Amino acid sequence: MFDTFIVFPLQTILNLFYNVTVSFGLANYGIAIILMTLVIKACLAPLTYKSVKSMKAMQDIQPKMKELQTKYKSDPKNMNIELAKLYKEAGVNPLAGCLPMIIQMPFLIGIFYAIRDFQYVQEPSFLWMQNLANPDPYYILPLLSAATTFLQSKQTTSSDNQQAKMMLYIMPLFIGYISINFSGGLVLYWVVSNIFQIGQQWFMYRDTAQV
Repeated sequence: MFDTFIVFPLQTILNLFYNVTVSFGLANYGIAIILMTLVIKACLAPLTYKSVKSMKAMQDIQPKMKELQTKYKSDPKNMNIELAKLYKEAGVNPLAGCLPMIIQMPFLIGIFYAIRDFQYVQEPSFLWMQNLANPDPYYILPLLSAATTFLQSKQTTSSDNQQAKMMLYIMPLFIGYISINFSGGLVLYWVVSNIFQIGQQWFMYRDTAQV
């Protein structure tokens, strides 16, 4: 079922964008993956906008949250009640920030299998890579995946949240490490997705700051 509804449609879309590159005389799977990534991110943009607004609101109420956590430290029940009131007053959903990642996860897993099992009509070379179906031999894409993951996370990480600050450094290192063994096409998808997200979040945070 996963193949039918996620993997095969993604392979069809990838093939469609490859044919687009062929029509422009480029015939390149790397460009096709970039185009597909941009379309997927654009489709998820409205949900991402809501998520970013929620994360920004959560950062804004961090001082009040800390006050409540200190005040009701020995009374978890009332602390949860007061926190729920604070969330309601601020119009914040603490889980909203996780939604884009949850929704994107099937696409990411689907891309992994779609690219791994894709039947290329020609060798999928791109820039310095001879074959996007194989890991990057020069580790450039894994380094970019780590760097862009760090920049994307840094935009939404509160300086007051020590646990989040720790993950800010751990997650990019983990992503970069596992990217070493992933196909170049998958890591290219991740890098382009991160770059799109960085630009999107920059505009969104700028807009929310002006409100």
